[in-house]
Amino acid sequence: MTWFQWLYSIYDFIRPVLDVALLAFLLYKGYELLEKTQALPLVKGAGFLALVYGIAFLFNLTTLRWVLTMIAPGLFIAIAIVFQPELRKIFMRLGQTDFFRPNAAVHTGKLDAVITATELLSQKRRGMIIVFPGKINLKHIIETGTKINAEISSGLITALYEFDGPLHDGAMVIQGGKIAAAGCFLPLSERQDIRKNFGTRHRASLGMAEQSDAVVLIVSEETGAISLAYDAKLYYDLSSAEVTRKLMELLDKGSRKEAPLQAGDSSADDREVLVD
Repeated sequence: MTWFQWLYSIYDFIRPVLDVALLAFLLYKGYELLEKTQALPLVKGAGFLALVYGIAFLFNLTTLRWVLTMIAPGLFIAIAIVFQPELRKIFMRLGQTDFFRPNAAVHTGKLDAVITATELLSQKRRGMIIVFPGKINLKHIIETGTKINAEISSGLITALYEFDGPLHDGAMVIQGGKIAAAGCFLPLSERQDIRKNFGTRHRASLGMAEQSDAVVLIVSEETGAISLAYDAKLYYDLSSAEVTRKLMELLDKGSRKEAPLQAGDSSADDREVLVD
């Protein structure tokens, strides 16, 4: 037996395992993507129709099967129209994701500078948005603002947001351990169940969290409340300790898993605020 035949025999042995493992990985990532883009109801509806059709086929229910066969093309068109925003977000994520670019975790000292600036702006009730990109490339967002490429410092962040300058109303993007740009425009969320008292700043932060895997840090100009938006959800009015802990979890290199809560610790995940 030659070395080529030996390698082929090994591959032939592990091929079924590799096949199943890759399929399981793709299904998991697909489910994760659907969940984060709010398109999960689309899959549940399609699954329900498939179940009904399977029952009709199994028990030979000819009338029901004929009706489902007739309306199937129209249903697919209707689904494509109704869920067009969700489908667009799915394809946008697939097209923008860079699987070979690792998450640029922010150094602990630099994260402390961000938190210090956040606390100062919160006390003074000065609005702020800071975006921490994930795997999805946000070059198109950075290009809407003013490129800075500066070291992270609480003084610079405070100066940009403390006064009503030209960059005050936009978002700051921190990428690669630096302030990449400021005054950036973010996409507004299209959800209808957002609290009416949430302004453009919170809607833009939620929109960014819906269309990417970025983490967004927000300070409310009206109340001074500190919030986080990620995974298509908004968590309002968090303490500095909660924000620090959650940012350290989410910005950890390549890891978006959540650490278990300690005794007596309140979870930011328990305070998603969208509906009135």
